Amino acid sequence: MNAKAVAVSIAGLALFASGAAHAVLDKAKAEAMMKKDGCAACHGIDKKIIGPSYVDVAAKYKNDKNAVATLSKKVKEGGSGVWGPIPMPPNTATSQADITELVTWILTLKK
Repeated sequence: MNAKAVAVSIAGLALFASGAAHAVLDKAKAEAMMKKDGCAACHGIDKKIIGPSYVDVAAKYKNDKNAVATLSKKVKEGGSGVWGPIPMPPNTATSQADITELVTWILTLKK
């Protein structure tokens, strides 16, 4: 096996491991994280509260290859303007791992 094949194999394993870690998050665990971190006060899974529903977020970003990074940054730092004038506060107390896991789950949702 040449160096290029080894690098591709390692990258594939890393991608698989990353996906497997996120596949563990089910709806019940996601809802618990949403409540624990305060997300459920403004977002519903399939209905708009103050901010957009997670189903709408998933639809908007479905073809964006950078969606996990973009949305994770927005959750961590806060933001406004994409969904209207009401700002989303930063979530600085939430771990980056939890944010990434929840965002990855959100992006799997469908209408």
